[in-house]
Amino acid sequence: MIDREHDLPLGRQAELLKLSRSSVYYEPRPMPPAELAIMRQIDELHLNYPFAGSRMLRDLLRADGTVIGRALVTTLMRRMGIEAIYRRPNTSKPAAGRKIYPYLLRGLRVDRPNQVWAMDITYIPMARGFVYLAAVVDWFTRRVLSWRLSITMEVEFCIEAVEEALAKYGKPEIFNTDQGSQFTSSVFTGLLLENRIAISMDGRGSWRDNVFVERLWRSVKYEEVYLRAYDSVAEARASLGRYLTFYNARRPHSSLDARTPDHAYFNHVPLLAAA
Repeated sequence: MIDREHDLPLGRQAELLKLSRSSVYYEPRPMPPAELAIMRQIDELHLNYPFAGSRMLRDLLRADGTVIGRALVTTLMRRMGIEAIYRRPNTSKPAAGRKIYPYLLRGLRVDRPNQVWAMDITYIPMARGFVYLAAVVDWFTRRVLSWRLSITMEVEFCIEAVEEALAKYGKPEIFNTDQGSQFTSSVFTGLLLENRIAISMDGRGSWRDNVFVERLWRSVKYEEVYLRAYDSVAEARASLGRYLTFYNARRPHSSLDARTPDHAYFNHVPLLAAA
């Protein structure tokens, strides 16, 4: 990827790799430790109470002894890329300039690997900052096919993860995401369309539409992230890599008859599973 010691200018490297120049030059500003601590609290609360909006989160934080106003909660939620999950009116209306694809998994029997892949992004707290984790997951076997970390929420790291999954495992029939700006961008949907993959998008604010990825995030957070305080992005990448290898190869899943995602993916036998 980007080599800051190379003679080739960073701008030219970004152009050749088709990366946004802003993501190359971006340097996160240090955040007050108190705000990072609150963001960690918000992350845990959101994982447990995804329906909680800024007002409820403010009240939950205050109940835990954190004095905070709703405006700051809203700012931190926006920075973390999270929002309350609930059904909204007119959810079928696409954002200006972005096409919203229908949800294709309702009532669909998902009974084999590579039938449906899903992707999502989550916030990962560190000791002195935070990063974002994106993962491509096989819906039927829960296997993490590829993943990437990024210090920004731009689409490039999502594209890299999808390209890696396609190169290693072929392609799915259906690819499901939420309606986030990364996934509705023309560059992201264009990659899927070029590979003749049907695009499915969750109903806005409906966590159940992508529930298996939400379960992955719960496992990642409680079994790995919340037990550590990464000092750097490199440390976060290495530690998360070890955990996701464990998740795929060693961690049994009750929904897979106590098999691992690797075993279910590479040694498929029919199981009763439906979206």
